[in-house]
Amino acid sequence: MKQIPHFLACLMLTCCALNSKAQSSFADLIKSGPADATKLIDAYSSPLFKGFGIGLNSGWNSTAHTKKPLKFDIRITASGALIPTSDRNFDVSKIGLSNSVRVKPGSPNITPTFGGGNNPTTLEVFDDQNHKIDEFQLPGGKSSIVPAPQIQLTIGLPFNTDVSLRGAPTINVGDEVGKISMYGIGLKHNIMQDFAGPKNKTPFDLSVAFGFSRLNMHVPLNIKPAEGALPAPGTEAADFDTQRVDAHFNSFEIQAIVSKRYGVFIPFASIGYNRTKTYADALGNYPFTTDAIGGVRFYQTFTNPISITKRYLDHARADVGFQLNLGVFRYYASYAFSQYHSINTGIGFGI
Repeated sequence: MKQIPHFLACLMLTCCALNSKAQSSFADLIKSGPADATKLIDAYSSPLFKGFGIGLNSGWNSTAHTKKPLKFDIRITASGALIPTSDRNFDVSKIGLSNSVRVKPGSPNITPTFGGGNNPTTLEVFDDQNHKIDEFQLPGGKSSIVPAPQIQLTIGLPFNTDVSLRGAPTINVGDEVGKISMYGIGLKHNIMQDFAGPKNKTPFDLSVAFGFSRLNMHVPLNIKPAEGALPAPGTEAADFDTQRVDAHFNSFEIQAIVSKRYGVFIPFASIGYNRTKTYADALGNYPFTTDAIGGVRFYQTFTNPISITKRYLDHARADVGFQLNLGVFRYYASYAFSQYHSINTGIGFGI
């Protein structure tokens, strides 16, 4: 059991891609100013946020059958959302950047998202007098697969109903990546058994279910003024040591599930709807280079400059998969069809 936090930490380290290289990329993004930085982060990170939503809604159920009261199982699964080709790049000229941020001559307008390749474009930043004050390269892609972990306890209740609880304690992944935590709750009710009665067997199981998950992330940042830059005239140097990104992802899913048991093998299929909303804020003081006078650059300090609240996922989904019951041990695998296709697999035990 001691390995579970480390397992989750490794998964989240991969899916966040917030190592020192990605942290440097974020520092480059905010050189464009708060409004433009928000648009760039939104466009670049959209596949990551969608992938998180798909992953958080995965793995809730692998059978329509419900447990007898107080029977339970514990499962550890992981999902991988597959970013499609259409979401691996974006056009910088079409996201509404201000006239002070322009593509460098000779650089392409098309640049990778989180799920793209490693050929990012370069942007130039100009002040109000049309003087070039900076240039920076956008980050390249990190991964075309977005992983997400699930740890789940399911307990049987009366009246052909199961309750599922998800959770992971706050895990400190490291000084550069920060902390993560997760919790969730789900319910499943076997409506087929309602029609058949408690003492009658049914040819198959048919259930309705819902699940809610929340993933929290707290990422420290260390973004300093550009080398040689001074506070804008009339301002003083600020404290930049409290910078951080606070983000959370709320995911909700409803589904109808059908399954039939053949010995130890239980295939299932489901259809449903999933929705995810992302909240991400850059908190603390941040320096933005705004002017260049006589060869000297000046910066202004903005507090809590970036805030993103957006529903990135709002689509139907269908799942097919199976569960193997090998005594007290369980094996799960499924494939989901949605805005992003995804895979889910895991192990568990139950009685």
